[in-house]
Amino acid sequence: MERRQGEAVVAVAILALAAIVIWQAGTIPSPLYAQLGPRVAPYIVGTGLAVLGAGLLLAALSGRWRADPEEEGAPDLPALGWIGAGLAMNVALIQPLGFVVASTLLFAFVARGFGSTRWARNAAIGLAVSLLAYLGFDRLLG
Repeated sequence: MERRQGEAVVAVAILALAAIVIWQAGTIPSPLYAQLGPRVAPYIVGTGLAVLGAGLLLAALSGRWRADPEEEGAPDLPALGWIGAGLAMNVALIQPLGFVVASTLLFAFVARGFGSTRWARNAAIGLAVSLLAYLGFDRLLG
């Protein structure tokens, strides 16, 4: 029963986070001319968190969600190092080199952190995703 309570607490915390996100999204000023204003993404995230939290709460109360900490091993420090280096590099390079280059490098470093050693392929995928994001947000949405 104790384990089920801990899992329910996590689910309730996610539901509380969803409520805060949705509440704060309502405080974002939105221009009248915008069809999709700045509130849309936080509302989507908040709704997703609420659905996730509700599902986790149901699973925790029914006993279908079991967290087994003894199955988890020590954190993979080299992987965390690659991901951390990618994030630091992104922050340092986004201003001088631009979004696309910095995000391409971030993608390649995070892929390395997840175990991929194919740098060229990862960089090509990162470049495609970065360009798509840049063109979608900058060119299409202005």
